[in-house]
Amino acid sequence: MSKSKFTKTVRLAIIGTGGMANGHAENYKKIPGVELVAAMDVDPKRAAGFAEKHGIDKTFTKLEDLLDWDQFDAVSNVTPDGFHAPLSIASLKAGKHVLCEKPLALNHADTQKMLSAARKSGRIHMVNFSYRNWPCIHGVVSEILKGTIGEIRHVEASYLQSWLSSKIWGDWHTTPAWLWRLSQKHGSKGVLGDVGVHILDFTTFPVGEVSKVYCRLKTFPKAPGNRVGEYKLDANDSALMTVEFKNGAIGVIHTTRFATGHANRLYLQIYGTKGGIEIDSERSTEVYRVCKGKDIDKAAWKEVKAPAVPSNYERFITSIRTGKNLQPDFARGSEIQKILDSCFKSNALGKAIAV
Repeated sequence: MSKSKFTKTVRLAIIGTGGMANGHAENYKKIPGVELVAAMDVDPKRAAGFAEKHGIDKTFTKLEDLLDWDQFDAVSNVTPDGFHAPLSIASLKAGKHVLCEKPLALNHADTQKMLSAARKSGRIHMVNFSYRNWPCIHGVVSEILKGTIGEIRHVEASYLQSWLSSKIWGDWHTTPAWLWRLSQKHGSKGVLGDVGVHILDFTTFPVGEVSKVYCRLKTFPKAPGNRVGEYKLDANDSALMTVEFKNGAIGVIHTTRFATGHANRLYLQIYGTKGGIEIDSERSTEVYRVCKGKDIDKAAWKEVKAPAVPSNYERFITSIRTGKNLQPDFARGSEIQKILDSCFKSNALGKAIAV
């Protein structure tokens, strides 16, 4: 695709108009030359309300009708997880660029189908690992590539939320937006699929690929009969992983929704032969800490402020305009999904699994 073809306005349709779609819309509206031209949702009232809020003229309830209309260049797929693959594939086959929410699909096989469709279409394809928007993780990647901490030996990572043990984000007992995340029937892969996917990307982005994983998943009783109305609460609430990376390092990665006192904390420590490096999102998403050189013998840490980086939304639009597919793309999403599949298999078999 030529660069000149995409220097014009990018017309964007948002598929799925639930709560998360508002973040997509607000971020796109900040980018010069991007027009939100359509919204699609199976619920016409929700689509209409979303369109009114964000100044969007056209609404649809079916993807076929949106594609037949065809007056757009790209889509943001913000539907529930089970719809990521079919809607993204159909959009790609229609010649549309796609930014898809995470996890890319429900299993690795489906992500491979999405990747194949993307490559055949020649369109831009990205997955919204939203913590790639934080400067700190890019700073850590840069430090590791420069050899600042030497060869990586040990990793500790966690993603902690507390909305099952508190009302910090509202009362999950009465809110479908949270209840569906606890129910396998409603397409949830539990905390592992919902936010575990984030901490896996956040960890392997700087550290490298995982070669082996042992995973333990746990679903705790949360309501009488473990059910609230139509929602059977059977998706996992906590996940623990011990992993080995292809570079020989080992690590522990865990996530839970019962982390009282933590609204939304990502934590990462990476230890190497020449030093250590740390991110704690409750401290900062721009600043990371390093212990290296003379500070090693004093166990002293220094703070480093990372430079600002483009958001995933900005990278998506830049990719469309230049024809160069920036990261994180569908291949990356598929790689993370392969680890997730291995985690579920490991938990079922009770043993470590090669990824």
